Amino acid sequence: MKKQTLVGLALCGAFSATVQGAEGTDLIKRGEYLTQAADCVACHTTKGGKPFAGGLAFKTPMGTLYSPNITPDKATGIGEWNDEEFIRALHEGKGKNGENLYPAFPYTSYTLLTDDDVRAIKAYLFSLPAVHQPNRENDMPFPFNQRWGLWFWNLVNFEGQRFQPDNNQSAEWNRGAYFVEALGHCGECHTPRNLTMGMKDSKAYGGTEINGWTAFNITSDPNAGIGSWSQEQLVQYLRSGHVDGKAQAAGPMAEVIENSTRHLAESDLNAMAVYLRTLKPLNLDDETKSRSDWGLPATSVETLRGKAFSADDYTDGARLYLGNCASCHSFTGAGVKDGYYPSLMRNSVVGATTPNNMVNVILHGVTRQTNDGEVFMPGFANTLSDEQVATLSNYLLQQFGQPTLNIKADDVKALREN
Repeated sequence: MKKQTLVGLALCGAFSATVQGAEGTDLIKRGEYLTQAADCVACHTTKGGKPFAGGLAFKTPMGTLYSPNITPDKATGIGEWNDEEFIRALHEGKGKNGENLYPAFPYTSYTLLTDDDVRAIKAYLFSLPAVHQPNRENDMPFPFNQRWGLWFWNLVNFEGQRFQPDNNQSAEWNRGAYFVEALGHCGECHTPRNLTMGMKDSKAYGGTEINGWTAFNITSDPNAGIGSWSQEQLVQYLRSGHVDGKAQAAGPMAEVIENSTRHLAESDLNAMAVYLRTLKPLNLDDETKSRSDWGLPATSVETLRGKAFSADDYTDGARLYLGNCASCHSFTGAGVKDGYYPSLMRNSVVGATTPNNMVNVILHGVTRQTNDGEVFMPGFANTLSDEQVATLSNYLLQQFGQPTLNIKADDVKALREN
């Protein structure tokens, strides 16, 4: 009888361990999904570096910050952090020892996350290989290198609170709000900042500029924002970064697609789209036409056919277009039928009131990994001068986009150096 009891206890213990192991596996799997939704890898990984090992530079008006190592390495990562310390970091912007974290880390949005979701994210991060990589020292001049001063910043710009569902809205809307406001922290890039670099709540999602790229207005305004987009188009964009006649993701947004939203369930993408379509409409620049409604077919090939080429043509917009763009985007700018090489007409990058993204794409190209393969466009930073990029940009604007804009070589130089 005693032997049977011991066997029974052993079996119960084994069953308990199995259940706990399964629960742990489920927690890690959920944490991986949440970590993808939060796009943690984008900020905590350098180009060519090991995932989550940190070291990525963030140039701010106050100096340069470097993201920390968040692998479970005990010496250089977060391997010694407990759950409470990790939750405090995401909810309050406090480091392991209680020091203030710089708000380049979006705790102002992560504060909305539930405790359980934060624990799941930590469980996933702790399941990863530990990478021994010392953190880089921030390059912040006085007084911005004094973390105690962030107490005042938090007093003005931060309100620590968990997400509160709106009982007047559907469960889908509330889930979308949670993904957009908390996990996806979309407002951190798409909301204008005040003088202290805090988000302007009154202009939430109204669009702004970050490191030379324009984070577009994504409110429900039909002209300045995404009010003319259908539910299906928004979901498609979040999944692939491409919608014919609307937009193609490049730069930081392409990274969001690649690292984050393409991994999300269709139901969650739909929930995000439902919520985004209800954002308060803002039109900060009094735009009267959507950025995806500009452009006419080009006739450059017809006007240039049979004309001799001269040295002056190196800075002629039509010649530059035909020599560098037309082989993919077609002579008329219509692209190709399957959309891999998109049309330049009805293209939000070309039709935007700010030309930064278009110039950046010309300089640096596009690299975007999707669930259907890689999207690639070469950059021309090494083959075209600032003057040539400016001339080509103005041709594109005149033909396919905002004809009132005018790009100068100095504008290109500034973006190139950024």
